[in-house]
Amino acid sequence: MKLHTSISVVIRIVLWLVMLIGGAAYSLMRDWYTPIFSNILFHVISALFGIVVLKLAFRAAANGGRELTKGRIGDIPRLETNRLVTTGIFSCMRHPMLFGLTLLPLGWALLLGSPTFITIVAPAEMLFIMLMVLIFEEMEVKRKFGEKYEAYKQEVPMVSFSKTCLKTLFRGKEKT
Repeated sequence: MKLHTSISVVIRIVLWLVMLIGGAAYSLMRDWYTPIFSNILFHVISALFGIVVLKLAFRAAANGGRELTKGRIGDIPRLETNRLVTTGIFSCMRHPMLFGLTLLPLGWALLLGSPTFITIVAPAEMLFIMLMVLIFEEMEVKRKFGEKYEAYKQEVPMVSFSKTCLKTLFRGKEKT
């Protein structure tokens, strides 16, 4: 079987899956017999918030991914680019997809209704994801695009919480 993406991307995906599944398993075992975990109303409210957060996370990833495809020229591995993308959502933040995917642990925790996952494990996983972006993603992009990326980095923040930028990041798929 031929791998159609870089080993770095595969490692990150596997790490995220291990974190999400492992965090859920640990948290559910820890919370299973607690009073709040047996509260149906808590689960309904938590699950509704979880669905909203997950929907936002996947929208951000999809919107960033669509824009990122503009950085693919020729036959290169999936989820890779060979051209620096600075348009669309990338004009107001450097890592929109990863910012959105940082919400995955929280959305998953809320969906499962695990207090330990919501308050301890998901925030730790979100911090870990941000550190991975700071360390690995920034380093890879800087190595790949050099001075062009350095100039872009000076102009565009890693993440932006401006209303316009977040609206673009989380918008639904445009109908054509």
